[in-house]
Amino acid sequence: MNNSAIAHLREPSTIRERCERIFNLAQRAELRHFTYDPKKLAAVSQYVLEVTKEAYPDLQIPFHSRWQHFDVGGGGRLAKLNKSLAKLDKDEQARCRIDLAITSVLLDAGAGNLWTYAEQETKKSYSRSEGLAVASYHMFVDGFFASDPQKPLRVDADALQGVTEVKLAGALQVSAGNPIVGMAGRRTLLTELGRVVNSNQKYFPGATARVGNLYDYLQAQAQDQKLPAKEILRAVIEGLGAIWPGRIKIDGVNLGDVWRHPGIETTDDTNGLVPFHKLSQWLTYSLIEPLAWSGLKITGVDELTGLAEYRNGGLLIDMGVLMPRLPQALEITYTPESEFVVEWRALTIAVLDRIGENIRTQLQKTRDELPLAKVLQGGTWTAGRKIASKLRADGKPPVQINSDGTVF
Repeated sequence: MNNSAIAHLREPSTIRERCERIFNLAQRAELRHFTYDPKKLAAVSQYVLEVTKEAYPDLQIPFHSRWQHFDVGGGGRLAKLNKSLAKLDKDEQARCRIDLAITSVLLDAGAGNLWTYAEQETKKSYSRSEGLAVASYHMFVDGFFASDPQKPLRVDADALQGVTEVKLAGALQVSAGNPIVGMAGRRTLLTELGRVVNSNQKYFPGATARVGNLYDYLQAQAQDQKLPAKEILRAVIEGLGAIWPGRIKIDGVNLGDVWRHPGIETTDDTNGLVPFHKLSQWLTYSLIEPLAWSGLKITGVDELTGLAEYRNGGLLIDMGVLMPRLPQALEITYTPESEFVVEWRALTIAVLDRIGENIRTQLQKTRDELPLAKVLQGGTWTAGRKIASKLRADGKPPVQINSDGTVF
């Protein structure tokens, strides 16, 4: 098995390096699908800074993670969860929170423009990522992911493997009049997660096959209670890698969110491959907080990259930093493996780094004080959504992707 090539594609430094190669081609106007306008970078950076200051006037910005979505609309959901967990020791609390974070992130791929979730307690409806957060929170606290009704606040392999499309649709309130994108893909991710947890004692140790047992593996990797963020990402990619469907493989190993682009030329088995690991990095960001709450110090957070998804990438198209060469390009619906999408995602990673640097310079902050994870939260993701709402009545991103629920 070509372990070195596979390991190389899992490093955040490789994500950056490959995306920079494609960005360099853009700077030389040598890309097939996009041009890059450096003169627009200052304006988009300023817009992101304004959005950040509006949301966080004291600049006390949390990491870009799933935890920021659970309390959307002022529902006090996390306070209720914390109260339920208070009687447990800190390790068990961490396992429960990791149970919730992982399942919620895996359900978080784009829901489409039509789906909403109506919350009974608040009588409010939520859509897109926030709607999926609220829905997955209620699924968790109601014991949807637990096989033992006496222990509802956990996610175990038996319950995951028993998830059917009908059960999942019911929990997400999906119907003919409330359709969601990628239902089959979401259900497959959950059942595959159950299979992996059941068969992988290395990353999910313990007497009960449970998602939250990843905490025990990560705790064991810490030295002096310090754990590098890239070690969390490695565990997520290696521990969950087998759940992703139909991906490129090296020596039979599923590479996950890794795609082909002709601008990448190497002399080894990684020739032509660009890694993004969007959901894995989003999940890593979402595990940092529960791990920190348990007493671990997470180091090197800024070694992770930005997220190559449609809000960050849409911001760059909508503000003219990235422009499709063909005007009709934005009228087409793409698949995730299309060269157009791979190019767009790679450029998004590279430009996000530059936006981060611009904002740190303006605020006179160091990378430790304002890592990219906070720039995203402040930040680029919200700015992407805001500009999309200004430009299009339905707020959809500028690029339409036929997603199976496992990439975006």
